Amino acid sequence: MTTKIETIIEELKSLTLLEAAELVKQIEETFDVDASVSASAGVGFIPAATNNDASSEVEEKTEFNVVLEEFDASKKIAVLKAVRSLTGLGLKEAKELVESAPKVIKENTSKEDAEEIKSKLEDAGAKVSMK
Repeated sequence: MTTKIETIIEELKSLTLLEAAELVKQIEETFDVDASVSASAGVGFIPAATNNDASSEVEEKTEFNVVLEEFDASKKIAVLKAVRSLTGLGLKEAKELVESAPKVIKENTSKEDAEEIKSKLEDAGAKVSMK
């Protein structure tokens, strides 16, 4: 990194929460951008994995995404009903979600909830995975 960027980073670290919020607001106005767009578009920060110790334990995953992979066409109505009951979506939204499989049904849910959702969808005739 150049010294200019390092200096900016150090200055940013010293900002209070209110100052940081004001900075974001000013950047949005100055450059005609929306800071919330990248978060809603699914773009996120993925920290680099550090592998200092080759024998380090692998952490057990605690949050899962339930993904509707596919479904039997003859069971489409049952799958729609299951998706609606699990997500609270309306008929049109649930139909669009089911027809656009593979699609995430539930994000960042506990292992128990994910397994329960998977079970209900599989009982309705869907092929589901947990990621």
